[in-house]
Amino acid sequence: MAENSAIEWTDHTFNPWTGCTNVSPGCDHCYAESWSKRSGHVKWGNNPRKRTTAQYWKVPAVWEANATAFYKLKGRRQRVFCASLADVFDNQAEPGWRSDLFALIAATPSLDWLLLTKRPQNVKKMLPSDWKDGYSNVWLGLTAEDQVRFDQRWKHLSAIPASVRFISYEPAIGPLRIVDAPVQPDWLISGGESGNGARIVEADWIRQIDADCAAGGVAHFFKQWGTYGNNPLVCESGIPLAEAKIADPHGKGGGLLDGAIHRRFPQPRPKVSVAA
Repeated sequence: MAENSAIEWTDHTFNPWTGCTNVSPGCDHCYAESWSKRSGHVKWGNNPRKRTTAQYWKVPAVWEANATAFYKLKGRRQRVFCASLADVFDNQAEPGWRSDLFALIAATPSLDWLLLTKRPQNVKKMLPSDWKDGYSNVWLGLTAEDQVRFDQRWKHLSAIPASVRFISYEPAIGPLRIVDAPVQPDWLISGGESGNGARIVEADWIRQIDADCAAGGVAHFFKQWGTYGNNPLVCESGIPLAEAKIADPHGKGGGLLDGAIHRRFPQPRPKVSVAA
């Protein structure tokens, strides 16, 4: 649950608690729900959330202690995805747990915490009282799997001040355009669904969102096609599956978009800060 993550856009994952309830079509094949069934750690849906252990909560302090060494090696700050098996702004989570999480975030200023939610309508009322213009080490994001969910959710998050505001268009299960949004995000992650029953992502959806990001000055991180059946090398160019896997090994189903990797991040901070 806390680890050096294989997710391409983060370094670590941290789950202050586990458990969630599905709220939209993007949740239909939720990997976290599948994990809960395999592990038996928590019952999914309208059931009590489960806080992780006190020992586990000490792990981010280890990452913080390694901040200077990491920066010297990588030339950037560490990113922490929180929470991959829950939702920080879930109103079924104990409010005291969220307070403890923000205290931990404040105590680890050298880590950039990426808080991704499907419940942006809850964010404003659940932020700490000293949020003001945002914590410098917190990036606020929302999942929008299609245009309907973007239109519903972005109006809430775009009104909240934050160091970085981002969109996860993953799994992309319908077209999404952001070019006409009055406020643009700083960053957008896109990707097709993977695993059993993965739904189709059309190549033109990704091309269109990439063009929108370029027009709006938004950093675009295209993660993956999800399956090679979605990859244009196969579905447009007719390359055999085995050859496509060799030609494009970047992520599940490959990650090339018209022959190039599109994995950009929002502008990094100019220097690392280390807690005294």
